[in-house]
Amino acid sequence: MSDEGKTFRRMNNRIDELVADPLIADNVRSYAAERENVNRVYAEGLADIRRAGNLTQQQIAEALSTDQGTVSRIERRHDLLLSTLRDYLKAAGIEHSRIVVERDGVEISIDLDTFAQ
Repeated sequence: MSDEGKTFRRMNNRIDELVADPLIADNVRSYAAERENVNRVYAEGLADIRRAGNLTQQQIAEALSTDQGTVSRIERRHDLLLSTLRDYLKAAGIEHSRIVVERDGVEISIDLDTFAQ
Protein backbone atom coordinates (compact mmCIF):
# COMPACT_ATOMS: atom_id res chain seq x y z
CA MET A 1 0.00 0.00 0.00
CA SER A 2 1.39 3.39 -0.98
CA ASP A 3 1.82 6.30 1.45
CA GLU A 4 1.37 8.71 -1.44
CA GLY A 5 -1.11 11.44 -0.65
CA LYS A 6 -0.99 10.78 3.10
CA THR A 7 0.19 13.50 5.42
CA PHE A 8 1.25 13.44 9.02
CA ARG A 9 -1.29 15.01 11.37
CA ARG A 10 -0.59 15.90 14.94
CA MET A 11 -3.16 14.21 17.14
CA ASN A 12 -3.63 17.39 19.18
CA ASN A 13 -4.90 19.03 15.99
CA ARG A 14 -7.22 16.11 15.33
CA ILE A 15 -8.62 16.28 18.86
CA ASP A 16 -9.24 20.01 18.38
CA GLU A 17 -11.13 19.20 15.17
CA LEU A 18 -13.25 16.59 16.94
CA VAL A 19 -14.09 18.95 19.81
CA ALA A 20 -15.19 21.52 17.23
CA ASP A 21 -17.70 19.04 15.76
CA PRO A 22 -20.96 19.80 17.62
CA LEU A 23 -22.26 16.25 17.09
CA ILE A 24 -19.46 14.62 19.10
CA ALA A 25 -17.85 17.47 21.07
CA ASP A 26 -19.42 16.50 24.41
CA ASN A 27 -18.31 12.88 24.00
CA VAL A 28 -14.76 13.90 23.10
CA ARG A 29 -14.53 16.22 26.14
CA SER A 30 -15.98 13.53 28.39
CA TYR A 31 -13.49 10.95 27.13
CA ALA A 32 -10.59 13.39 27.61
CA ALA A 33 -11.64 14.06 31.21
CA GLU A 34 -12.04 10.34 31.90
CA ARG A 35 -8.61 9.61 30.40
CA GLU A 36 -7.02 12.27 32.58
CA ASN A 37 -8.58 10.76 35.71
CA VAL A 38 -7.49 7.24 34.76
CA ASN A 39 -3.93 8.42 34.10
CA ARG A 40 -3.70 10.11 37.49
CA VAL A 41 -2.43 8.01 40.38
CA TYR A 42 -3.65 8.90 43.84
CA ALA A 43 -1.59 8.03 46.86
CA GLU A 44 -2.79 8.47 50.40
CA GLY A 45 0.72 8.65 51.71
CA LEU A 46 4.39 8.28 51.04
CA ALA A 47 4.25 4.54 51.71
CA ASP A 48 1.82 4.18 48.77
CA ILE A 49 4.33 5.95 46.52
CA ARG A 50 7.14 3.69 47.76
CA ARG A 51 5.05 0.55 47.25
CA ALA A 52 4.01 1.67 43.75
CA GLY A 53 7.71 1.60 42.89
CA ASN A 54 8.12 -1.85 44.48
CA LEU A 55 10.58 -0.40 46.98
CA THR A 56 11.18 -1.32 50.59
CA GLN A 57 11.75 1.11 53.44
CA GLN A 58 15.31 -0.22 53.59
CA GLN A 59 15.92 0.71 49.95
CA ILE A 60 14.59 4.22 50.54
CA ALA A 61 16.75 4.47 53.68
CA GLU A 62 19.87 3.53 51.71
CA ALA A 63 19.11 6.18 49.08
CA LEU A 64 18.64 8.76 51.85
CA SER A 65 21.75 7.62 53.76
CA THR A 66 19.67 6.89 56.84
CA ASP A 67 18.08 3.88 58.54
CA GLN A 68 14.81 2.05 57.99
CA GLY A 69 13.34 3.37 61.25
CA THR A 70 13.75 6.96 60.07
CA VAL A 71 11.95 6.13 56.82
CA SER A 72 9.13 4.55 58.80
CA ARG A 73 8.78 7.72 60.88
CA ILE A 74 8.81 9.91 57.77
CA GLU A 75 6.02 7.83 56.23
CA ARG A 76 3.85 8.16 59.34
CA ARG A 77 4.25 11.91 59.77
CA HIS A 78 1.43 14.19 58.77
CA ASP A 79 3.71 17.21 58.38
CA LEU A 80 7.04 17.38 56.58
CA LEU A 81 9.45 20.02 55.46
CA LEU A 82 9.22 20.42 51.70
CA SER A 83 12.90 19.56 51.43
CA THR A 84 12.31 16.28 53.29
CA LEU A 85 9.40 15.48 50.99
CA ARG A 86 11.50 16.27 47.94
CA ASP A 87 14.37 14.08 49.16
CA TYR A 88 12.03 11.17 49.94
CA LEU A 89 10.36 11.40 46.53
CA LYS A 90 13.74 11.53 44.80
CA ALA A 91 14.84 8.43 46.75
CA ALA A 92 11.63 6.72 45.57
CA GLY A 93 12.59 7.45 41.97
CA ILE A 94 10.12 10.25 41.38
CA GLU A 95 11.23 12.74 38.74
CA HIS A 96 9.99 16.32 38.52
CA SER A 97 8.08 16.16 41.80
CA ARG A 98 5.56 18.88 42.36
CA ILE A 99 2.63 19.78 44.53
CA VAL A 100 -0.57 20.62 42.70
CA VAL A 101 -3.42 22.48 44.33
CA GLU A 102 -6.63 23.80 42.87
CA ARG A 103 -8.14 27.17 43.67
CA ASP A 104 -11.32 28.42 42.01
CA GLY A 105 -10.91 25.84 39.24
CA VAL A 106 -7.32 26.82 38.49
CA GLU A 107 -4.49 24.35 39.09
CA ILE A 108 -1.41 25.80 40.74
CA SER A 109 1.79 23.74 40.65
CA ILE A 110 4.84 24.10 42.91
CA ASP A 111 8.00 22.46 41.59
CA LEU A 112 9.72 20.80 44.57
CA ASP A 113 13.06 20.95 42.75
CA THR A 114 13.07 24.68 43.52
CA PHE A 115 13.65 23.70 47.15
CA ALA A 116 17.00 22.07 46.35
CA GLN A 117 19.67 22.22 48.99
